[in-house]
Amino acid sequence: MKRCSTCNRTYTDPNLSFCIDDGTPLTTINSEVETTVVSPRTNEQNWNGAAYQPPGSYVPPGAGPGRPRRRVWPWVLGIAGAFILGIVAISIAAAILVPRALRSARNQQREAAQTQQRDIPNVNTAPENANVSEPLNANANTNETVDVPPPTDREQVLVQLRDLENDWTVANINADKRALDRILADDYVGQASDGGLQSKADYIRTIERDTDIQKWEFDDLKVTLAGDRATLSGKITLRYQNQNSELVYDFTDKFVWRDGRWQATGSRVRRRE
Repeated sequence: MKRCSTCNRTYTDPNLSFCIDDGTPLTTINSEVETTVVSPRTNEQNWNGAAYQPPGSYVPPGAGPGRPRRRVWPWVLGIAGAFILGIVAISIAAAILVPRALRSARNQQREAAQTQQRDIPNVNTAPENANVSEPLNANANTNETVDVPPPTDREQVLVQLRDLENDWTVANINADKRALDRILADDYVGQASDGGLQSKADYIRTIERDTDIQKWEFDDLKVTLAGDRATLSGKITLRYQNQNSELVYDFTDKFVWRDGRWQATGSRVRRRE
């Protein structure tokens, strides 16, 4: 015999394990000690079944009130450190790139100014039948850049001085005193036609127009640089209109870089026999 510990109902069916009223597990009792006849319950109020308790919400391990909170300060320090490193990297990049950009801008300005000085018509490349008796535009570029340092590239200086020699020759042929005043430095001292020395003032005062020269040509040009000073040497061949012969002269001209351009400070010429 089996009994329900909740409602004290007894069952004789050996196959039952739970109370059919409240589902309480049945306990086996000694049939010799107590024989109770199962009687139906007449009053529903006498049933003292256990109160129903709904199951509580599942709380995973470690998620309860006692779980330790995550520390926030390592994340704050990491973000602040990354921000500081970014600022340092930007500062280093700016310190490297900004001076380069400034130097590049200055170099471009310098090259532009030097290009202006080079842009003088090269009359030495004129055709064979060029008429040099007509006034030529010597030293047409009158723009000056006082703060431009002297060029240091030998080939560039050679081109500049060769063009200046052409302008100088044109000014001599046409007796262009304005052009000569620009080409010659104020402290110019050169060789006169009689072999003596003459100043800039004497050079310009005694110059006369020469319409017999038809063409000239420079050869064997060599340049020597020393800071703001330059020396150009070579030979010049002069051809005349009414003569089949030509005259060849060896020359050495000295120049100084002043007021953003080359100016002649001296000249020595010797005719080849």
